Amino acid sequence: MSKVAVVTGGTSGIGKQTALALKAAGYTVYELSRRPEGVEGLNHIPADITKEDMVNDAISRVMEREGHIDVLVNNAGFGISGAIEFTPTSEAKRLFDANFFGMVNMNRAVIPGMRARKSGRIVNLSSVAAPIPIPFQAYYSATKAAVNAYTMALANELRPFGVTVCAVQPGDIKTGFTAAREKVIEGDDVYEGRISRSVGRMEHDEQTGMDPAVAGRFIANVAQKRKVKPLYTIGFSYSLFTFLVRILPSRTLNWLVGLLYAK
Repeated sequence: MSKVAVVTGGTSGIGKQTALALKAAGYTVYELSRRPEGVEGLNHIPADITKEDMVNDAISRVMEREGHIDVLVNNAGFGISGAIEFTPTSEAKRLFDANFFGMVNMNRAVIPGMRARKSGRIVNLSSVAAPIPIPFQAYYSATKAAVNAYTMALANELRPFGVTVCAVQPGDIKTGFTAAREKVIEGDDVYEGRISRSVGRMEHDEQTGMDPAVAGRFIANVAQKRKVKPLYTIGFSYSLFTFLVRILPSRTLNWLVGLLYAK
């Protein structure tokens, strides 16, 4: 019986590369996205993960065809930027719907089957922006911090059933995520150009960042580990940053982040 993986946001960027890496490792891979067409060699199911009925229907289709799901990678999501003061709360809620509650919808759909088989691996995509909150991208950082907290709680809930859960924190990756970021530029004059400078620095770092294929292979490897720890960070430099978060006083950390992204 072949191993089966489901990857959300699997038609581009990190999700696509993760799906292809899992396929190369011998998995039958289903990728979900809102796009009507998928990636050659992968099983595409059009679905909006913020719609619980669409998620349940997609997982039912996989279960009817395969009978089980071994791995779920929750990758789908997007980013917004702007000053908290000028970002409509409705936009922040829409971001949480995709980055957090979309993941919740997927997990609730696959957990019963994994629990019944006493086997399964769930990998949630977080970000280095979770432990290192980025000014003018506060809501994105907040969604990923929520992913981390949720992941650690869920891991303890499901451990007795043989289902393991972890989160992976990428740093700057060169993908279409940068161009797709939804920017709220209102108030940049009030903030003396700090919004545009902050986002510009972030976008430069992303577009000179890691190849998404490297990130995809890392995530696929985590998905196949026999045992996992709750949180992983991709890349030595970002692992160092997250280590510093744990040892630096919060005042010092926030001062350093401000020098980088709030000047």
